[in-house]
Amino acid sequence: MDSVIFDVDGTLWDSTGIVADAWTDYLKNAEGMDIEITSERLMGLFGQLLPDIAKQLFPEYEEAEQLRLIDGCCEAEHQALRKQCAPLYEDLEKTLRALSEKYPLFIVSNCQAGYIEVFLEATGFGHYFKGHLCPGDTGLDKAGNISKIVKDYQLKYPVYVGDTMGDFNACKKAGVPFIFAAYGFGKVAEPFAVINKPLDLLEIL
Repeated sequence: MDSVIFDVDGTLWDSTGIVADAWTDYLKNAEGMDIEITSERLMGLFGQLLPDIAKQLFPEYEEAEQLRLIDGCCEAEHQALRKQCAPLYEDLEKTLRALSEKYPLFIVSNCQAGYIEVFLEATGFGHYFKGHLCPGDTGLDKAGNISKIVKDYQLKYPVYVGDTMGDFNACKKAGVPFIFAAYGFGKVAEPFAVINKPLDLLEIL
């Protein structure tokens, strides 16, 4: 193993509470829509591509309008997360500090452009990571972005840490071992390894 690639939501932090409030406020005050977005619902949606999330939240609208609404939601969440850092998982910085002394660290998430930057800005963790990618940057899905990170940085034996079946399937497609963050949002039947908190990575790796 020569490198570690991380997911964000459900793996590094839980932004669902702040994001749910930001999306609900935006839809009510800017769009005049009586829709309440809950943290629990976002846990079931996060990890999917934004157009797929928009389709589930706004099924009565045409695709162009779905995308406009989700873009507005995302801008509202960025503003909210810059004001208040989302809760980080236990001993996250201790884990990243120790890992970064031995391995290059990366982030690949199925988020919109700018979200990973907001995470790095809000947490101050930018110096722990060598690079990051998302569909908003490249137009690629998670498997494609994992493969691109591997190619761009000439990684030989990376592992990916995530919390959903979508992460698992992307890793399988990209040919990268998957470590399941069981404390996150999803369930995975047969991961390469399991952690119950970030610090467990130090024992596994």
